[in-house]
Amino acid sequence: MSPRNSVVETRRTRQRIVDRGLALASVDGLEGLTIGRLAADLGMSKAGVLGHFGTKESLQLAVVDAAAELFSEEVPGRAPASAPGLPRLRALCEAWVSYLERGLLPGGCFFTAAAAEFDGRGGPVRDAVAGLDALWQRDLRIHLRRAQTAGELPAGTDADQLLFELVGVMLSLNHALQLHRDPHAADRARRATRRLLGP
Repeated sequence: MSPRNSVVETRRTRQRIVDRGLALASVDGLEGLTIGRLAADLGMSKAGVLGHFGTKESLQLAVVDAAAELFSEEVPGRAPASAPGLPRLRALCEAWVSYLERGLLPGGCFFTAAAAEFDGRGGPVRDAVAGLDALWQRDLRIHLRRAQTAGELPAGTDADQLLFELVGVMLSLNHALQLHRDPHAADRARRATRRLLGP
């Protein structure tokens, strides 16, 4: 095998590990993500899996990054092109509902589960999850502020409160889909979003 092919194969193997780790962590949590389970699922040795990351924490951080990439592709990346402000915010919320509704990960929203798992802890994994959540909320807040500036929201709208409620709708949607298997949950989330942002 040439050095170039060896590098490509190493990257592919690492990606397989991360992809499987993301699926497992969405159900079992990042702490439930074990080198032994990954090795067994992928037909690899434990040393082979660990050799790509060095530590379990490095593996967890790689999985967090993969979850962020998936979310970015499936939510902002799939939202129809629209004007900044309220039109963009509505498109992002619809893409967010669709992302959860389609069940791309077996355990539902990775970040909802990871936030619940790590919110009371310290350390790099908690910081990564919190940082990515803060970036997403910052992006949403930017469109809320633009909507306010453009007069697309009622005078006196509290943008931070509105953002809090939008995030709450999505958390509730994930909860209803995962815990209760509610077939009407996505429709309820869409109605709640329309009530908050207008039709």
